[in-house]
Amino acid sequence: MRDLAEIPTELLAWYDRHARILPWRVPPGQGRADPYRVWLSEVMLQQTTVAAVKSYFERFTSLWPTVHDLAAAEDAQVMAEWAGLGYYARARNLIACARKVSELGAFPDTREGLAALPGIGPYTSAAIAAIAFDQPETVVDGNVERVTARLFAVETPLPAAKPELVALATGLTPAGRPGDFAQAMMDLGATICTPRSPACGICPVISHCSARAKGIAAELPRKMPKKARPLRQGMVWIGFDKGAVLVETRPDKGLLGGTLAFPSTGWDGSDVPPPASADWREIGIVRHVFTHFSLDLTVMTAELTAAPERGSLTPLGTFSPDALPGLMRKAWALARPATSRRHGKPSPDTP
Repeated sequence: MRDLAEIPTELLAWYDRHARILPWRVPPGQGRADPYRVWLSEVMLQQTTVAAVKSYFERFTSLWPTVHDLAAAEDAQVMAEWAGLGYYARARNLIACARKVSELGAFPDTREGLAALPGIGPYTSAAIAAIAFDQPETVVDGNVERVTARLFAVETPLPAAKPELVALATGLTPAGRPGDFAQAMMDLGATICTPRSPACGICPVISHCSARAKGIAAELPRKMPKKARPLRQGMVWIGFDKGAVLVETRPDKGLLGGTLAFPSTGWDGSDVPPPASADWREIGIVRHVFTHFSLDLTVMTAELTAAPERGSLTPLGTFSPDALPGLMRKAWALARPATSRRHGKPSPDTP
């Protein structure tokens, strides 16, 4: 084992040669990152993979190149572009934060100032401060937790180990190039120090790894057993009227808040009747998994025989399933064949 103080130097040298090319990242030595792009990527990456985020990030920055452009966008358009990325509270906070930053004129350059913005917590504020403003902040995501747990052979299970891992990662963070160091730790965890079968043989800091020395690298970090997700039941109504489909915008707060959806009940704590009088027929059940529960959603369809009491009718020719969240896209995929038979032409497709 060599001096742990050498880790930042060795890891940054590796990062300079092997940094991942990502659409929101400025390569090492090519200047400071745009705080807007850092912020947008970090919000999108919360509980979402890099592969899933790339296309969303590129579309958002094409539509809204600056935070001021995003601040001026209509809520419905932003929510529609976010559809499918999940965790919709992030999109609502994104809009609120963009408008606050636009009001301020620019992003604050300190962790404290960033943390005061809507939807920005300890991790995101540290990431923006370090990566965009070169502040000596420690950024700890899942990759960094894993790398740190292995370097120091921390055997306490997560989440109980989090405070210890943050303290250890803080001790490694250098005063110079803290943003690059944070991204180097993330890249190491994403490409070499992976959850399963870590490629220890090509790790740039293998000589410092206590877990490797003990032969337990692949076992760390340990985690407490996950609790089984409870199963909820619900119902969704997909109604048609003269070549139009019934949709509604969900309340801003709560599950799938602010998204375009079909009327539904039960699964989200609501208890409401069908949105209109009709001969509703069950066509099947779709399964969806949320963070804290699984859902069996019964899909009902009908031709409406009376004016709907909630929602609005959208012509099928202009209806875009892309604007729906994933749960509702699954329901639409089940209903689509019946829609085509009713109206004698292809209905809007799902992604």
